[in-house]
Amino acid sequence: MPSASSGIRMLARFGFAAKGIVFGLMGLLALLAATGQQGGKTTDKQEAVQTLQGLPGGPVLLGLIALGLLGYIVWRFVQAVRDTEDKGNDIKGIARRVAYAASGLVYAGLAWYAAKLAMSSATSEGGSSARQTLTSKVLGWPGGEWIIIGVGLITIGVGLYQMYQAYSGGFHKHVKGSDIPAGQQNKVYRLGQLGYTARGIILGITGYFFVQAGMQSRASATGDTEQAFDLLASMGPTVLGIVALGLMAYGLYMLVQAKYPILHKV
Repeated sequence: MPSASSGIRMLARFGFAAKGIVFGLMGLLALLAATGQQGGKTTDKQEAVQTLQGLPGGPVLLGLIALGLLGYIVWRFVQAVRDTEDKGNDIKGIARRVAYAASGLVYAGLAWYAAKLAMSSATSEGGSSARQTLTSKVLGWPGGEWIIIGVGLITIGVGLYQMYQAYSGGFHKHVKGSDIPAGQQNKVYRLGQLGYTARGIILGITGYFFVQAGMQSRASATGDTEQAFDLLASMGPTVLGIVALGLMAYGLYMLVQAKYPILHKV
């Protein structure tokens, strides 16, 4: 009979794979847009998942994505509760553990959306509209502009940290590199560097949108991955194409992590 730990490990690996597919789809669609191919478009996570709906066996694929993302959510909460990364109970450690749980909650909405698409009953508004609605509510609070600016600065900080992780190699500690075939280890490492850099760029731009929304007290100034891609596209198809390739690399790296994960305390 499988142990609870083996079940958590399986969920985590399934979750990394689902996350990889979502980011890979976003990158692929953006790359097609950058190269002027039919079907190419800049998307957020929800729209990337929605592209699966029209494929043969789409509902099954969407159901698997939903289950996979559920596994990722479970793993994030396990990291937070069990302190699998040994962050400790001081203020800094608790903040990091809360961030793990928050990451899980972010993907909870996407998992629910994928599940509704699988049942052909998706009626939720797009990620950008939902974000603008929430931002509008917060802007109506006392000091709401500063809250939104703070969210933007934190998001920019996370993006910068992703890029730091890319070039310090810190991202690679969650993959069991010794199990990767010797001839592929350096390629996988470079794939991760490119992927984390691209994700950091997207997060940085998204954070910038939040800062602008707070400074202008205008919810419509917020943006997500789709708007970040649109900004990059305005700089030229080459810029968009490079970052799109980076997100595809991030998706592939998540698939590698799904196969060779390092999961502490489970």
